[in-house]
Parts: sequence; C-alpha cells; structure tokens
Amino acid sequence: MPTLLVVHHTASPALHSLFDAVMEGATNKEIEGVDVVARPALVATAVDVLEANGYLLGTPANLGYISGALKHFFDTIYYPCLEATKARPYGLYVHGNNDTVGAERAVDAITTGLQWRRAYDPVTVVGAPTRDDLDRCWDLGATLAAGLMT
Repeated sequence: MPTLLVVHHTASPALHSLFDAVMEGATNKEIEGVDVVARPALVATAVDVLEANGYLLGTPANLGYISGALKHFFDTIYYPCLEATKARPYGLYVHGNNDTVGAERAVDAITTGLQWRRAYDPVTVVGAPTRDDLDRCWDLGATLAAGLMT
C-alpha cells in the first residue's frame, strides 16, 4: 500500500489548524488504498522517508526560514535518502506571522537537491488562517494522497 508521510512542526494554534485540515483531506473516505503517516519533524527518520511514496511538509516561517525542527529533519534524512527518493512527490504548507517567502525558498532549495517533485503549489498563510486557507490545506492533503492511490 502506498504511504504519504506528513512531516510537520506544529508549534502554534494556527499551525495546528492547518495540520488538522491537511490530515482531514489526506484521510478523507474517498481516498482508498493509501496509508497516511504523520510524524513530528523531530521524530521523523530516514526509514520513514524511505518507506513512504510521497511527502507533505508543514512548518512555521521563523525569522525568514523554516523551523529548526524541519531543518533537523532534512539534515538527518538528506544523504541516506538522496538516491532512493528521487522524483517522489511532495507538498508544503507554511504559516508565518509576517511572511513565508524565506521558508518556502528554503524548502524549495532542499527538495530540489533531493530531486523531489512538487505535486501541489505551496499553501502559504500569513496571520490567522481563514476558511479559504483551511480549504486549501484540505485540498493539499487530498491531492497528495489521491495521487498515490494504486
């Protein structure tokens, strides 16, 4: 069964709302035959990445960059997963209080190095998430999971 790995750093109520919407979309009843596994960024391992067929990443934008937790995740999985995960699909959601540009740029650079394939435009949210933001996160989760259906 294909697996979607959701790697997240959910440090605020806003990020918790986005994470919940992503998970609701990824696990909705119309998507069958896909296992959705969520791991906090500080817990996710190279084995998790190697066992998954696609990735959904969630991070706050901290001081113009991704969270230290997501950076730690990438640091620990980069070389062990570099060859084996080429061309796998990924998606991203980012929350920031002021902007998300630097965090989005950082994930883009890292995933380009990993040669992962962006399967959905990043969902970026500044300030309090709106209903539209939550709907876009739901769509992100559903689209990535449905793309892995066998």
